[in-house]
Amino acid sequence: MVKLNKIYTRTGDAGETSLVNGMRVSKHARRPSAFGEVDEANSVIGLARLHTGDIADADAMLARIQNDLFDLGADIATPETDKPALRITSEQVTRLETEIDMMNAELDPLGSFILPGGSQASAWLHLARTVMRRAERHMTELAAEEVVNDDAMRYVNRLSDHLFVLARRLNENGKTDVLWRPGQNSGQK
Repeated sequence: MVKLNKIYTRTGDAGETSLVNGMRVSKHARRPSAFGEVDEANSVIGLARLHTGDIADADAMLARIQNDLFDLGADIATPETDKPALRITSEQVTRLETEIDMMNAELDPLGSFILPGGSQASAWLHLARTVMRRAERHMTELAAEEVVNDDAMRYVNRLSDHLFVLARRLNENGKTDVLWRPGQNSGQK
């Protein structure tokens, strides 16, 4: 378990941070950029959870995801050359896929793209989904230069899908989704 006795350390005042192995890197390097995006998505999910407390299974899924996102941050913050390390596993990816399939089975098929919105929880989940997509882009940039855990890459890809499907579910199983109407305001129909 992590023990934090002091919140500020002054070690980052010059624009550097430590990876899990103690290596110092610029705060704008690819690894901190990626795990920073994951941290932001986790915070947005926390906001969504303010609106899911009365939906026990959805809130439990999001609680597990928030914990997974700390695992993912630790995974990204630990170069692949460092063993052993906390890593995202195929079991975590499979759990997301199982939940996606279970939720999606209850939804009507999409006939249009969906605009972010609907319920408050759904709107926050759409924002979390876009932050996860940004985290994924940062992780692919990192993976172009360094080895990144394949399961971590799959996890971020599945998570954005999971958040999309859960957002639809929380919009009364898609009934209150806000649909895109192509060309509606352009005079082209």
